Amino acid sequence: MQDDPKKTNDKDQTIVEEIEVSTDGLKAKVESLAAEASVRRIRIKEPDGDIAVDIPLTVGAVAGGAIALAAPILALIGVVAAFFAKVKIEVVREEPEAEEASKETEAAS
Repeated sequence: MQDDPKKTNDKDQTIVEEIEVSTDGLKAKVESLAAEASVRRIRIKEPDGDIAVDIPLTVGAVAGGAIALAAPILALIGVVAAFFAKVKIEVVREEPEAEEASKETEAAS
């Protein structure tokens, strides 16, 4: 598995990274990424670069009982895994701005 931060946009504070995974760990990786609060979108790319699955996420989308709503998406991920040995996952994250992060750190002290 390789993590490769692709590009950073300082204005919007978004980070796009590509992770190459074998299809054996694809479902578990997508589930763990979806549970992270900073992840806003997950795209599963075929080896030729085409996007096979595009999953937009909102804050807390997979929290609590909403995992049942994600079942069709997880089934689709299983279908993609059946056709390819390795795929790339493109992860779009939102990071808090540096000023906001320092304010939160000061408030916690």
